[in-house]
Amino acid sequence: MKIKISSRKRNDLLKRREITFTVDHEKTGTPSRIEVREQIAAAMNANIDSVYIRKMETKTGSTVAVGEANIYDSAEQAKYAEPDHIVLRNIPKEKAESERE
Repeated sequence: MKIKISSRKRNDLLKRREITFTVDHEKTGTPSRIEVREQIAAAMNANIDSVYIRKMETKTGSTVAVGEANIYDSAEQAKYAEPDHIVLRNIPKEKAESERE
């Protein structure tokens, strides 16, 4: 899996970086949001708790996924700005189930 950052933009009002990325997953199959989130956090030198994948989709018949992610200055700011459904999509299933209980 290879991740390429296509564009970067700073949003000072929401204290985040908004990025567009492409993921080449030719031999590995479509990666999960968690895997992509970890790779983006490593590539952008950010804390994984402040990275949220907003959208990621693979075009039909292709092995390249295109997506959008937000990297916040702090995890608290992320919880304030991101919708609940996006936050739930970006946490591992084991952790999500324990938080629901």
